Amino acid sequence: MGEYAVMRRRICQGPRSDGYLFAAVAVAIASTIFSGPVAALADMRPWTAPESLQPYRHAQVEAVIDGHTVVLDDGTVVRLAGIEAPRPPSAPEAEDGWPLAREADDALTQIGLGRQVSLASGGRDGDRHGRILAHLVRDDGVWVQAAMLERGLARVNGVADLRTAMPEMLAIEAEARRSRRGIWSHPFYSIRQPQELERYLDTFQLVEGRIVDIATIRGRMYLNFGTDWREDFTVSISPQDVDPFLALGIQFESLIEERIRVRGWVYRRYGPMIDATYPEQVEILTDE
Repeated sequence: MGEYAVMRRRICQGPRSDGYLFAAVAVAIASTIFSGPVAALADMRPWTAPESLQPYRHAQVEAVIDGHTVVLDDGTVVRLAGIEAPRPPSAPEAEDGWPLAREADDALTQIGLGRQVSLASGGRDGDRHGRILAHLVRDDGVWVQAAMLERGLARVNGVADLRTAMPEMLAIEAEARRSRRGIWSHPFYSIRQPQELERYLDTFQLVEGRIVDIATIRGRMYLNFGTDWREDFTVSISPQDVDPFLALGIQFESLIEERIRVRGWVYRRYGPMIDATYPEQVEILTDE
């Protein structure tokens, strides 16, 4: 097994998406016959990184591990901050990965392999796997995260201390979604309705629905998408994560009956739940 195959096996750990296995056969068939529109790099807009991304070091991309992980020429492993690309199998001998994982790998290879890049902080420097978390900007000014999002080969995914350039990335993702590029034409990545989330536990999802009630218990906010909190979908916001929402002028009670899009990993606590740790994770929907 080669060096980078071993590295792929090691660093592709993390939350597994085993919840999608209920449709494994259907997904396998769809993956075989489906190839959504993935634009060539030459067709992509040369997105310039926003001023909020300040470079702090320069390096060359030596290898691509997957659609959101690269290795620099000094051996440093970098996880692209703020995006979630389709994941390959978590071990080389495994057969199942997320659909279009190979296309995401190929795209990041085309965009970044062998290129000189600047690293800019996404907010937090590292993760529990020992990887650097950073935005990458090529020597010609192309913002790598934007290139992946515009091709429809990544979704925006951050945490409370990884919010740098989040509004810009959400806007790029939205345009790719409207154009149904890449993952946005594949049923595996469809936006879910709250009532179907029981089938998608332990997976990363975008969910749209209306908030019907809001409760506060010991400082934690619960945005309920159904009348029975024991069974229905809920978004949870911890006490330490509430203040950034309030700082943006969000009045939680005003969200009742609003149509919301929320993104994150779905887990079970009574009913299906997503933890919202940063304001951009919860979008109030207007006509897109």
